[in-house]
Amino acid sequence: MATQLIKLDCDEGMSKNDLLKVLKNEARSIHIQDIMKASNFIRDDAKFMPRKERDDYITRFTKAFFARIKDIKDDLDEYSGEVDPGNLSEFLEIQNQLAQNAHNEDERCFHHIACVVATYTAFVREESIHPVGTRFPGGFTLRLVDGVYLCPVKDKQKDTPSALCRFCVSVQDDSVNH
Repeated sequence: MATQLIKLDCDEGMSKNDLLKVLKNEARSIHIQDIMKASNFIRDDAKFMPRKERDDYITRFTKAFFARIKDIKDDLDEYSGEVDPGNLSEFLEIQNQLAQNAHNEDERCFHHIACVVATYTAFVREESIHPVGTRFPGGFTLRLVDGVYLCPVKDKQKDTPSALCRFCVSVQDDSVNH
C-alpha cells in the first residue's frame, strides 16, 4: 500500500496541491519492477477474459500505469480547492483493505500503484478513475463527451463495497441499456 497515503490525517483537511505533493513522493518510490509486477497481476487477473478484450485490457492498464505515474511526477499545475476529507479517508481505507487482502507481491504492487494513480485521478485531477476507452463487459467503453465522463457500468457498481465508482466523477452512460 502507498505508505505516505496511509499516514495522511484526513481529519485535518488538505488542499489538492498538498495531496499532489504526497502523491509525487509516492510516485517517485514506484520503480519499473513494481510496474512490471503490477502488469503480471493484470495479466493473471485477465486470463479468463476473451482474447481480444484481455489483450486490450492488459495493454490499456499497463500503459495507463506508466503514463499516470509519469504524469504525477511531472505535474507542475496548481490546483484550487480542498479535498473532501471524509471521501478521501473512505477511499484510502478501501484501497488499504484491498492491498492487505492481496495474495502475492504482484497484486500488492498493483494495489499500491492503483491507489496512487486513482487518488491522483479522482481527488486532484477530478477525472474518471478508469482511462477513457476502457472496455467493460458487453463491449461498452468509458467515453468522454462534452467534458463529461460517461461510464457504462457506474450505476451497477456504485454500491459494490470494494468498487471505487462512488468516488469517480463519471456518470452513468444512459445510452447503455441497464
